[in-house]
Parts: sequence; C-alpha cells; structure tokens
Amino acid sequence: MNGKVPSIVLSMALVAGALAGCGGNNEKENAAPSGSQSPSGSSGASQTPASEAPKDEKPTEITIMLPLNTSETPPDTIKNEVEKLTNTKLTYQFFPADTYEEKLNASLATGSLPDVTYLKNQSTFINLKGAIRDGQFWEIGPYLNDFPNLSKLKTQILDNTKVDGKLYSLYIGRPLARQGLIYRKDWADKLQLKAPETVADVVAMAKAFTEQDPDGDGKPNTIGLADRNDLVYGAFKTVASWLSTPNNWGEKDGKLLPDFMFPQYIASMDVMKEIRDAKAMNQDFAATSKTDQVALFTSGQAGMYIGAMSDVDTLNKDLVKNVPTAVVDTQALIKGPNGELTTWSIPGYNNVVMFPKGAIKDEAELKKVLAFFDKMMTPEVSNLMFWGIEGTHYTVVDGKAKASEENKELTEREVKGFKDSVIGESATNGSYDGYYTLEARIHAEQFAAENEKIAIADPAAALDSATYTEKGAELQSIITDATYKYIYGKLDAAGFQKEINTWKSRGGDKIIEEINAARTK
Repeated sequence: MNGKVPSIVLSMALVAGALAGCGGNNEKENAAPSGSQSPSGSSGASQTPASEAPKDEKPTEITIMLPLNTSETPPDTIKNEVEKLTNTKLTYQFFPADTYEEKLNASLATGSLPDVTYLKNQSTFINLKGAIRDGQFWEIGPYLNDFPNLSKLKTQILDNTKVDGKLYSLYIGRPLARQGLIYRKDWADKLQLKAPETVADVVAMAKAFTEQDPDGDGKPNTIGLADRNDLVYGAFKTVASWLSTPNNWGEKDGKLLPDFMFPQYIASMDVMKEIRDAKAMNQDFAATSKTDQVALFTSGQAGMYIGAMSDVDTLNKDLVKNVPTAVVDTQALIKGPNGELTTWSIPGYNNVVMFPKGAIKDEAELKKVLAFFDKMMTPEVSNLMFWGIEGTHYTVVDGKAKASEENKELTEREVKGFKDSVIGESATNGSYDGYYTLEARIHAEQFAAENEKIAIADPAAALDSATYTEKGAELQSIITDATYKYIYGKLDAAGFQKEINTWKSRGGDKIIEEINAARTK
C-alpha cells in the first residue's frame, strides 16, 4: 500500500448495516428468515390463511417498485401464483439495485412513485425521512391492528423504523445477530487448536495460521485473517462487540455518545493492530474489496473470516474446489477479557416498504394494499415468495425448506427477485426455516440464535439528527480514516483523540446534542 491509508467513507457511528446495500448485499441476501417453527412450517403464532376471495370480487390492482439484485428481471412464474393466492393483479417494476437510489429519487421528485415503493436499505430510509415528514407517504401505524397478520410484526423492529414516533413502513426482517467467525477446522486440528473461546484465542489462532505452516507445504504462504475495507461488516465491528464496545452509540453518565468515544473502541483497534503487526492478516485490508477478501479464503491462503456466518456455504463450496480436503467450521460467543459474552445486532430489518400518497389516493385504497401484505404474511404466500414452488425450487425436509441444488439457477432466476421483498420473518409470517446439511452452517444457525440473547442493541436506532442527515457521511470519514490509520500504526491514542476533537468541532457535538434531544422527546 506504499504506506498510504485510503480515505474510505463508511457510515458506522449511526447506522449499522446501512452501508452494505442491504437490499441485495451478500451479507443479507442468503439468509432465511429467523425464528422457530412448528412441524407444519408455520411459526408458533398462528396465521390467518390466505383464503380465496369471493369469485365476484374484483382483484386489487397494485403496482410495486423494488430493487433487483439479479442480472435479469424474473419471469411471472411466482407472480402469477401470488396473484391467485391474494386476489390481486400485480405489476412489478424492477430496477437494478446498483442504480436504484437514482431511480427512487427521480420518481420522488416527479411524483411518480407507484402504490408500493420498496427502498434500497436502511441508509435510503434515513435519507427519505425529509419526504416522510413532508407528508408524502401514508402513516400506516393506526391500521395494523385491523389486519390479523400485520399486527404480528415485531413491535421492537417497528419502533426502529418509526419517524417522530409514527409508523410509515413495513419491514423486511433479518436475523438480529449472525456475525461470527468462519475458520479452517482442518488447520486448527492439525495445529491442535481448539475453537476460539476468547478474543485472545482469536488472535492466537490468526498468528498460528500464519506462522506454523497449517497447510503443510513447508512454505510461509498462509495468513490467519482475511479482512476487507468495511469497518461494519468486516472483522472490526464484530471484534469490537466481543470487547463490549457499544453498538454505534452507548450511554455514559446518562448521555448517549458515539461508540468511538468509549475505551472499548480503542481496545478493539489495538486487537486489530496486533493481528496486522504480526502479519497475521492481509496487510492492505483497508483497500481490499469483499471479492478479494473472499478469494484469500477460498484460495486456501487465509484461514479465518469474521463476518456473517451465513457466508459459510458459499465460502466452503468455493474453497473445496481449490482444496478438496479443507474443512470449515463456525464459532461465536467469543468472550472479552473480562469473561463477558457480547455481540452486536442490527435493528432487525434490512429494508422497508412504503406507500406514497401520490399513488394511493384515499384510505379505502390503502386498506386494499395493506390487505395484500396481510396475505403475504401467511405461510402459503411467504413460502412461495421466499422459497418458490415446493417440488420445483425446494422440498420440505424435517419441517424445513431445502433449496433445490438441481434447480439452483432456475431458483435464482425465478424466485430471487421476489425473495427480497417478503415482509416480516418466519416467527411472524410462518415461512419455513432453511434446511442445511453443512455442519458449519448448522452451527452458524445455532450460534445466531444464541447471539440474539447477548446482543447489544443500538440505542439510537430510531433517533434522528438533522446535522447527521446533512453531514454524517462527511464526518464519519474522519473517524473511519483515523481508525484505519491507528490500526496501520500511523496514529497513536493521542492522535486518534485529536481526530475525535476534529469530528466534534465540525458538527459532531451538534449530532450528539440532537440525538440526546430526540431521545428525551
């Protein structure tokens, strides 16, 4: 890297997850809805079924705009079946995820948003709050109790999407806390290393994988950790959470402060610096893309990957092509130096869907559209849209959905475009959990469930700051650059504090003031 640390703008101090492009990001898109299910595949809470409408009732016409995370627009296979189950006539407007925000903003400016408008991710939602406050979208909170299935959406997650205490959106749910460690178990076994139980164990494994020739070829060509230029969904935030660092914001003396103003954040940078100084990770991680990070692991060069444990299926599949004898496993519940078990959680959603007043003219129309989403939250419809058609795209094994390997490309083409739009999660919509055969993925699902019990929530998830909306990304780049420079040895603790002071003087103090004011409303 020629000693230079790139300037990479991340949004970490306020919105975990917003940067990942959640609508189609690899961190998110492969996750089955979370929650336990009954043998029939529905959740513990009963759903009102998607019963057929009276034959003389005219189908409700609904136009839906949403981001497309595949290369081709899906055919009407799933849409046609959904229409039958919901008595609707649906028009889907798919737009490429990479340029979706531009299309969204243009449609908003011209007043041409359709009946149902999906956003792209949490960041897009924050940027749209001005339009929400201007009255351009329907407030739907007062109507949810009129619908038996919509009323089952999780209150905590709905609260995280409220604007000034009012609800304008439905959420697409995601597991709260699925971050952890994916590692080469065959390397660990060879070096007689147990699965890490502490942060110190993680550091020791990274060093051992670098120094002790775990692949046995007699060459110094392996490293411990593969990381990338993402302080949220890369290794840093998860390592920091194991050290009990607050999740974006934390409370001190009754006041909310950003995570980087806590001593645990410094300790987390020290851990990453120790790994890098030992050359036990890719030295240029601040300039490494996720594609290159994954390649380090799947090529057999790196033995550790800290991020979404659900990535293990793809990592394992590509790894064994290059190293047929490789064995991977997952690990979480990593203790900090005080023996405490903590991790971080997202706000429980990765996208929301909203209802523009320019397209939906009155309350009667709104209720018809909400009735469609109420039917979406039934096992019949949610499974159809998330998994596809049983027997073609998936089969049911032990009460769980097993995706078809034979028809994998067909599923990607026909189902993926709709999968990303299913509201709720299995605990509320009754959809199947995924059936997995890879032991590491089975462990990942178990760890994700346990993670939820120890997860640190973001206390500012539903709070707003006008200054952050205006300057947040610009100010966050100060902290992002300072974090990388500290880990690279270009800044010490005093230097890092100077960067915090710069952040405060350029608007950070105002953000803190506004967040705390919003908290007391």
